[in-house]
Amino acid sequence: MGAVLETMIDDLRQLVEAESPSSDPQLLARSAEVVADLIERHLGTRPTLIDEGAGPHVHWTGGGDPKVLILGHHDTVFPAGTLDQRPFNVENGRATGPGVFDMKAGIVQAIHAVASMNDRSGVEILLSCDEEVGSTTSRSLLEERAIACGTVLVLEPSGDGGALKTGRKGTGTFEVVIGGRAAHAGLEPHRGVNSLVEAAHQVLAIAEFADDLQETTVTPTVAHAGTADNVVPAETRIRVDVRVTSAEEAQRIEAAFADLAPVNPEATIEVNGRVGRPPMPESASAELMPLLLSELRSEEEATGTSPPHEVSRHLTDSAPWVAEPMPITNTSKLRPCPAEQICSRPLSKLAPVNASVQSRVGSSSSAPPFPSAPTRR
Repeated sequence: MGAVLETMIDDLRQLVEAESPSSDPQLLARSAEVVADLIERHLGTRPTLIDEGAGPHVHWTGGGDPKVLILGHHDTVFPAGTLDQRPFNVENGRATGPGVFDMKAGIVQAIHAVASMNDRSGVEILLSCDEEVGSTTSRSLLEERAIACGTVLVLEPSGDGGALKTGRKGTGTFEVVIGGRAAHAGLEPHRGVNSLVEAAHQVLAIAEFADDLQETTVTPTVAHAGTADNVVPAETRIRVDVRVTSAEEAQRIEAAFADLAPVNPEATIEVNGRVGRPPMPESASAELMPLLLSELRSEEEATGTSPPHEVSRHLTDSAPWVAEPMPITNTSKLRPCPAEQICSRPLSKLAPVNASVQSRVGSSSSAPPFPSAPTRR
């Protein structure tokens, strides 16, 4: 195993061992410091840590006129303590551990790809701390830097079979708050208005918003109701995950939520949320895909197959600025993790993006190609 790959694996280990659940500002602060240390070590200058309350976003710039934004996030979906149960490990060419897949291996890719360039001017790296929970505190910063740079490379992981992601579904989270009236459940339930019963009606209605033909998914995911076993629940809250492939479907879904009406006339319904990340059409990646495909030509010639591509179901920060005319693509060729989502990464595809970055900024690199390692599928 080459020295560069050994360094990349050690960098990945450091990132994974700095647990970074989206809901923990203290752990996110520690994670941001680890990311900043890696960037400073490999790129020579320390990034800026921008704390908007949820935790620090990490922003590095190579100076000069901004041309390319390399985008990612250092938060993960895994709660604190997951590392104790599933520590970082490398076996048979595969790295495992919480956050390896989404997306700490992508961060390693970004840092080493930029480090391989002679001229890093025009390149920026932005790693948010709240992507997994909707990018509430980072969105304005993401939009600002994406528009300033004009080109965005998203280092999220690939789809099934290593598929490059040329488009993404729009996503949103809705919260439906159902109001009722509390009463004693045994003595006078008739005096109450049961918000949980009303919620049952609404959940069934909301599930019908989905449309298989349009690939629109509407999935109730979390519910909270009631205060005690012997009290008619006065309030129930339902959270709903929504994914759409078109702006028209986003509008339909938002209108359907707005039109929800209570079955019990004494209950109330309040709806919060929207499709906050619009769909990213495949046309948004049309300019950058030829550059990426040219980088993978050797793989195609060796295997006799073309790299697959897909429209992703997963949310990411590649979508919020698709209304702005700029090239965007998801560049990572890292393969997906198993269903249990404890990220498992083959090590042979850790950094294929450096030439794509160089093509955008007009620079060249004398650094040797990144080494490969055996993989096991």
